[in-house]
Amino acid sequence: MPLEKIGGQVFDIAQEKPTDVWEVEALYDLCFAPGREALSSYRLRDNVQRVPELCLTARDGDGILAGAIRFWPVLVGNAPALLLGPVAVHPTRQGEGLGGILMRASLGRTDELGWPRVMLVGDYPYYSRFGFEKLTGVEMPPPTNPDRVLGIGDWDGITGQVRKWGSKLI
Repeated sequence: MPLEKIGGQVFDIAQEKPTDVWEVEALYDLCFAPGREALSSYRLRDNVQRVPELCLTARDGDGILAGAIRFWPVLVGNAPALLLGPVAVHPTRQGEGLGGILMRASLGRTDELGWPRVMLVGDYPYYSRFGFEKLTGVEMPPPTNPDRVLGIGDWDGITGQVRKWGSKLI
């Protein structure tokens, strides 16, 4: 992937490597509240392989991790979809546009990789700038606020419960 320049700083945007895992997890711990892994979205990720081609890191010129984004496969009804998240930018780098670079770089590849729809749980005012809209008829496991369930891509006729990838419809 190309280098991205923000202000006078250059960032290397690259696919997350296996050696990045613990550093990325430490960034998520820094950026999110304790207990983040108790959220219902994490139950959808348990023992499920990430989509590696879409999981990206951003490192500054010194090789320091400044941001990361991950994607996970899920089922909505019987339709495959991607669950975006978490996406995080180190607190010292927030507000510079790095999160947007990670979003655009990864979302720009979803169709070519065969994923026609992406969803997330997040703040509409932030994610709407990337084309996300509120999803109706898509039910995340409780206690998720339905107003925070957002999607982008081909959601025509796709409704139902969001389930763990590989689970069977009962």
